[in-house]
Amino acid sequence: MSDKPVLTGPSYAPDSEGPAKQIVIFLHGVGANGDDLIGLAPVLSRSLPNTQFLAPNAPEPCDMGPFGYQWFSLQDRSPSAIESGVRASADLVNKFIDDSCELYNVEPNKVALFGFSQGCMMSLFVGLRRERALAAILGYSGTLVAPEKLSNEIVSRPPVLLVHGEEDQVVPFHMFERAKAGLLSAGVDVNALSRPGLGHGIDEEGLGKGLELLVNQLL
Repeated sequence: MSDKPVLTGPSYAPDSEGPAKQIVIFLHGVGANGDDLIGLAPVLSRSLPNTQFLAPNAPEPCDMGPFGYQWFSLQDRSPSAIESGVRASADLVNKFIDDSCELYNVEPNKVALFGFSQGCMMSLFVGLRRERALAAILGYSGTLVAPEKLSNEIVSRPPVLLVHGEEDQVVPFHMFERAKAGLLSAGVDVNALSRPGLGHGIDEEGLGKGLELLVNQLL
């Protein structure tokens, strides 16, 4: 029996009240939990009424605060430590995707990842290394981990949306440019949207662009 944790968290069922035809998986940032992003589901569901929304909690209690979870520790922010942390949690995210596809009888090409901050790092890392391509990856206020290794490791190329605030003081804006360049060099179809005046967050414009991609790829 595996001693690895099984990811669980809040969900939002299809507004159609019928079986799910698509799945959107939210991956939250460090120090948060699934509740942080599942609140976006009712808004997105207006245009995606047959979609099951899932927001798993990251596997580890946050080691930098009294609340929330983390996909990996940020006590050591060196590139090698961050890469190790992402790789360690990738199997858990992949299993969650596979289990969700089986549970809801949905094919991977009808699954999208929606990641914020540390969850964006996880989404980009996992989603581009899956044998069967996902529908799309939406990455907000995050970056691409180990961009120099992506060209050798990439397996599938779903379309990617990157959105980042130009005033982000948590994940600096230059990390957005770095992610964009790394994805393009690996042949990924990237739509990159910078948001003047926005800090570390998701605004209406960015969410609208995300919904546009989800509708185009899932329906």
